[in-house]
Amino acid sequence: MNNRLPPAWSKHIKPGPTPKAKGPILKPTVSQGNAQSRAQADEALLNQAYALQQAQRLDEAQDLCLRVLARTPNHPLALYILGTLYQRYDDEMALRYFARAVGEEPKNPYYHLSLGEAYVKVSEYSPAIKHMLYALELQPRLIEVLCALGRAYTKFDKPDLALPLYEKALKINRDHPKVRAGLASALSGLGRMDEAAAFLKEAIGRRIDVPAAYHDLVQTKKFTEEPEELQSILRELGNPKLDPDGAYKLHHAAGKVLNDLKRYSEAFDHFNRGKRASGYTFDINLYRRWIDSLIETFTPDFLAARAGYGNPSEVPVFVVGMPRSGTTLTEQICASHPDVQGAGELNKLRRVANAIGLKTSSAGDLSRPVMSVTQDLSRKLAEEHLSYLREWAPAALRVVDKMPHNFEMIGLIGLLFPNARIIHCRRDAIDNCVSCFVQSFNKGHSYNTDLRILGLYYHEYDRLMRHWNEVFPGLIFENRYETLVEDQEAQSRRLIDYLGLPWDDACLRFFDRDGSVNTPSRWQVRQPIYKSSVKRWKNYENEIQTLIDALGDLADK
Repeated sequence: MNNRLPPAWSKHIKPGPTPKAKGPILKPTVSQGNAQSRAQADEALLNQAYALQQAQRLDEAQDLCLRVLARTPNHPLALYILGTLYQRYDDEMALRYFARAVGEEPKNPYYHLSLGEAYVKVSEYSPAIKHMLYALELQPRLIEVLCALGRAYTKFDKPDLALPLYEKALKINRDHPKVRAGLASALSGLGRMDEAAAFLKEAIGRRIDVPAAYHDLVQTKKFTEEPEELQSILRELGNPKLDPDGAYKLHHAAGKVLNDLKRYSEAFDHFNRGKRASGYTFDINLYRRWIDSLIETFTPDFLAARAGYGNPSEVPVFVVGMPRSGTTLTEQICASHPDVQGAGELNKLRRVANAIGLKTSSAGDLSRPVMSVTQDLSRKLAEEHLSYLREWAPAALRVVDKMPHNFEMIGLIGLLFPNARIIHCRRDAIDNCVSCFVQSFNKGHSYNTDLRILGLYYHEYDRLMRHWNEVFPGLIFENRYETLVEDQEAQSRRLIDYLGLPWDDACLRFFDRDGSVNTPSRWQVRQPIYKSSVKRWKNYENEIQTLIDALGDLADK
């Protein structure tokens, strides 16, 4: 069997835990009277594992790989396949298996590519880039590596290094689905929206991943009159071969255009249909129990007993809050200061939390995993985190991580970085939730697919933030979106003062800032502050009563 299988293996893996077996585990065919050699038997099992993986019988594929490893420890292809099986639901296990595969077969470019992509997923860009560059040394025209490296550079705020990689890939294969999308993403991040749109239109013309191309295309501008693309999107939605993911993207594309055109009822119908197409579900009761556990664990007494933990550095800045609450705008204002580096949305803190057992799925007693963090361990974890931040900007006085859901991690931040700045972005509750609902978030935001669940989720977020303000009095700066858009300069000055830095007028012209933006707000933050998003929910008042009812008294805040 050829060990240099392309990374297309991963596209057969769906998110979620490995399912139960739906049929018997297959055994390798053995010719009578002629026992297979160990290598032949391994090859037969791995061939079957590949077939099972394609058939979505993932637990059986895993069992066969483990059977090979039991007989042939460190078989590189078995390790690699296990990495692809884990990569959608356990990032750490995927990293371990890919790293072991690389160790066993260091000249295989696909193994280095997959390890690099796994590092990108957890925001570890330096090792990701190292492995992808090595893969390119091994196979300079491997288009998957060129595109993956371009994506890593874009996320690492180096989109200027991404563009020539995508251009080289385009010369190798003009119809590869990742090339034009990657180019458009890098160009959009740089604010070069017209150029990004041109590549996406080329992709549509060539029938390359059409739903994704339309979805990204409509994000490159705000429409004031109906574009010809709207009717094309509606025709695509009538395609009987359209899969759920394609329907999700196309409905959101149509909704975005119709929203721009102020055809709100039609827009909301598409957003609703897109949510239904996604098939995402969210267990609000499990999440509520997890918030209970966080509140019960991180008490004032618990934190007082751990005074002196962590590192006193003032470099880390965490911008937290609900998505669509102004986190990107806040980061851009701060990062326009010459002493501040914006790092975007980082998964680093979440990795630490997962490693010590602070997982959302662990809604029971969290005191035991948190108790495992000794003073010595807290200092080691903090120093490792600071070393990671220095990769972004060694000389920066402040480095901003704007992962919104770090609002769940403020207790851990307090243990590791008692002097960190925490900026809580808050927005009118209904506006915030509506702005979330009209976005095509991934499965990690599955609370966002049902208006009632979204309102209940907002309650849990609000409850946890009230707790953090009680246990960390005076630590958290609340940045109200409405205050910021009403008086940009005054609120921006308060932000910079909270960071402990002298004022710089560049913070008023955040939209001129160089650098990459890789969130749904990338078009808006290239514009001066506008007030049209305040009380935007009134455009959808007839469609969102379920949300308003779920928010209850928070609907007025």
